[in-house]
Amino acid sequence: MTLSKLLHGDRVRLAALSDLDIEAVANWHQDTEFLRLFDALPAYPKTEAEVQSRIRESRQDENTLIFAIRTVQDDALVGYLELDGINWHHGVCGLGLAIGDPVQRGKGYGREATQLALAFAFGELNLHRVQATVFSYNVRSIALFEEVGFQREGAFREFLQRDGERHDMILYGLLRHEWTKLDDAG
Repeated sequence: MTLSKLLHGDRVRLAALSDLDIEAVANWHQDTEFLRLFDALPAYPKTEAEVQSRIRESRQDENTLIFAIRTVQDDALVGYLELDGINWHHGVCGLGLAIGDPVQRGKGYGREATQLALAFAFGELNLHRVQATVFSYNVRSIALFEEVGFQREGAFREFLQRDGERHDMILYGLLRHEWTKLDDAG
């Protein structure tokens, strides 16, 4: 990957999440489907001020990097991605991804954004491991993580209750040497 391509893919790029994006992100946080895919907390809508506060806190946390996912074609905001809980001593972080507008889901934006984030985490931040958790009912995210090379490492069984049913939270991990082999092959 050349330096000019860092954080830039064919269809999306990872950029700073700006104050101008707050309204769109706050609108996504009104959608209970979005909230249930992204967070284990109850699907409670958040105000623009709450979203803005959360984003500002993330920007000030040296162990969290938050990115806007924007289309290359028209610079439209389609989602956001976080590298969080970065443990600099051990080279480990979590990855969280959200495509906000339901119309934009299933178009491959999340896959490309995840690949860009992995290249950044392993190549630029020099991390050793990226991990993610996914609820067992989030079939698209499970497929995405497995497609880009994450290994299923276990599950927090019956971690979450939604609509009277229990669901697992699945743990995925990807190590730098595994990603390097995939990146070299692909």
